[in-house]
Amino acid sequence: MEEIHLIIAKNLKALRSSKKLSLEKVAELTGVSKTMIGQIERGDSIPTITTIWKIVNGLKISFTSLINNPQPDTKVILRNEIQTLSEDNGKYRVYPYFPFEEDKRFEVYSVEIDKGGFLSADSHREGTEELITVFEGELTVRINNIENTVRSGDSIRFKADRPHTYHNSGESLTRLSMILYYPA
Repeated sequence: MEEIHLIIAKNLKALRSSKKLSLEKVAELTGVSKTMIGQIERGDSIPTITTIWKIVNGLKISFTSLINNPQPDTKVILRNEIQTLSEDNGKYRVYPYFPFEEDKRFEVYSVEIDKGGFLSADSHREGTEELITVFEGELTVRINNIENTVRSGDSIRFKADRPHTYHNSGESLTRLSMILYYPA
């Protein structure tokens, strides 16, 4: 894992470059000396929390934008690297390909449900929607005591801010993609 001061160095340098700011200008905006900014950017100095706050406040950016490792423009998600979650004695398996992130309003899962597999889900926060596409098999989703059967190639979209259930009502394995979309 990359050391935090090297992450800060990379982020500060990229941010300064993207905003076309000189070392002098960053020093002026933040109250941190030009020499110190240069040392931080080179990874020669580990800034204190106070120094980090001066920089983020002066540049009007979030604290985490300076300390988080930036996400690459492209990332391949390998199934064997995903932590599988399961319910119903392993009959209902969830693969979180794109789990929730604070700055995103969605998460994406792949789900496999063995014949007869079942999951009862609690209400998500108000305004949350689920978008499901079944790629193989058959899925019955119960919302407000109404059953909706979705077959291979079909999709369902519903308000997930109420209790709901998923059931493989078919004769074979069900595979589906699930997107949870959260309100702003």
